Amino acid sequence: MSKDIPPRDSEDQLIRPNTLLDFIGQKELKNQLAIFIEAARQRQDSLDHTIFHGHPGLGKTTLANIVSKEMGSSIKTTSGPVIEKPGDLAALLTNLKSGDILFIDEIHRLSPVVEEILYPAMEDFKLDIMVGQGPGARSVRLELPRFTLVGATTRVGLLTPPLRDRFGIQLRLEYYKPEELTTIILRLADCLNIDITNDGALEIARRSRGTPRIAGRQLRRVRDFAEINNKGKIDLSCSDEALTLFGVDTLGLDQLDHHILRAICENYQGGPVGLQTLAATIAEEAETIQEVCEPYLMQEGFLVRTARGRMTTPKAYSHLGLALPKTLN
Repeated sequence: MSKDIPPRDSEDQLIRPNTLLDFIGQKELKNQLAIFIEAARQRQDSLDHTIFHGHPGLGKTTLANIVSKEMGSSIKTTSGPVIEKPGDLAALLTNLKSGDILFIDEIHRLSPVVEEILYPAMEDFKLDIMVGQGPGARSVRLELPRFTLVGATTRVGLLTPPLRDRFGIQLRLEYYKPEELTTIILRLADCLNIDITNDGALEIARRSRGTPRIAGRQLRRVRDFAEINNKGKIDLSCSDEALTLFGVDTLGLDQLDHHILRAICENYQGGPVGLQTLAATIAEEAETIQEVCEPYLMQEGFLVRTARGRMTTPKAYSHLGLALPKTLN
């Protein structure tokens, strides 16, 4: 392999924004975060504990790193499933310096035992640990430097109320507009030396489910198609032809989305149908349907979730080219 081709880690570092000014989209969130950061800097204090929540791929990890750079602090990164024992968390906390940021991705997956250790660390910057075993065991309280815990989660509802309430700053990331994704795609294309037109970028943006991560992935796949079939140039027709070939329709629905909607429309006359029944019908994991597909299908008005189960809307029938059943007429 050529030494001129950067490894994926280096490529990702190159295209990630480093400041709030460079971060595209999430205008309200950025305005709020800028105020909190500037106020903390003027006080020469650490930022209050912060949690970012929202669907996967919207930029939670990127924002955590931006907070670190804006505050001029070092960042230590880990994730909830990695911290298995209280000792793992204690090792992370005792190695922090004043003003450092501890970033925990998927923080809702912390175990209850580890979470209990986190409470006094967040509130009082103290760490309670047990020394010894059996009758001779004793509790020791260690002083911690003032640090900022930044958490990220795709399921904020799974956070326990005591943990959620200890985050002074709680910010939600929303889906991006096509115009915002177009700007992100053009910036990414410039970093990767991809020849793309504005119309070609907009077409990819429209079919990226409002998510920068999906937009970046689809840009790379359309680039592959363009290099083989269009001399490396991505224009409107190239984007449309490539994404259609890859099973992504004009509204960003992929093959799994179509399987879900067709199963409900054709097998269950529009529903309602239970999640487990639907998963068995299309031979897919229930969690995948619930976490990956449903949020976007509901956002776009193709699917509704009721107490009795999932139901499709007239919009879903129209998009699939199916006749409406009499119950929906």
